[in-house]
Amino acid sequence: MKERDFKDELFKEIARIGKCLSSPKRLEILDVLVQGPKSVESISKLTSMTVANVSQHLQTLHHAKLVEYKKQGNFVIYELADPAVLNFLDSLYGLSEKQLTEVQHIKNEFLGQKPDAEGVSMEELEQLIESGEVTLIDVRPRDEYDAAHIPGAISIPIEELAEQFISLPTNNKVVAYCRGQYCLMSIKAIELLKQKGIEAAHLDKGVHDWNTFINNKSKEKFEI
Repeated sequence: MKERDFKDELFKEIARIGKCLSSPKRLEILDVLVQGPKSVESISKLTSMTVANVSQHLQTLHHAKLVEYKKQGNFVIYELADPAVLNFLDSLYGLSEKQLTEVQHIKNEFLGQKPDAEGVSMEELEQLIESGEVTLIDVRPRDEYDAAHIPGAISIPIEELAEQFISLPTNNKVVAYCRGQYCLMSIKAIELLKQKGIEAAHLDKGVHDWNTFINNKSKEKFEI
């Protein structure tokens, strides 16, 4: 193989992933699968797409080896093919926010409509957890909580919060989190809680972000 042929073939294969991710809907599907394995029907509901469209997008993602699937009874369950896909998405989001001012503008414009959407940082949440001054709630569907959650978090899916908020401790600040920075369930949760007179804030990060934050702190301590 000549050098030119080598380069042409190499970048042709790498471009398969770029072409695969040219669809906003396929990116959203990957974002959903970060939370854990899901059926085609579940992805359809979460992304507001038909099952047929979801299946087509999943086939494209599978062809690029970004997702894999298995059968469970009558259902086909999809998941990320490798943890590297999750890390790639993190890098893509970070690069997009840095290079595309439109991304940050869209976020700021939406949050500007939510003046009561108080947020907390990772560092602030860690301090609240260590001091025991927080009640941390995970408002994602329970299967996502079961797959992985921030230690100490209570599972209260967003659709159950209106009935279960009364069970929350009244002496602690409540912090809600969901799927990450582009998920709106935690914002809806604190809006509801504040209407009920409960001090609440949201974490605009997900479980993976939290684990990365804790792991990085551990590495820093070890290096010191």
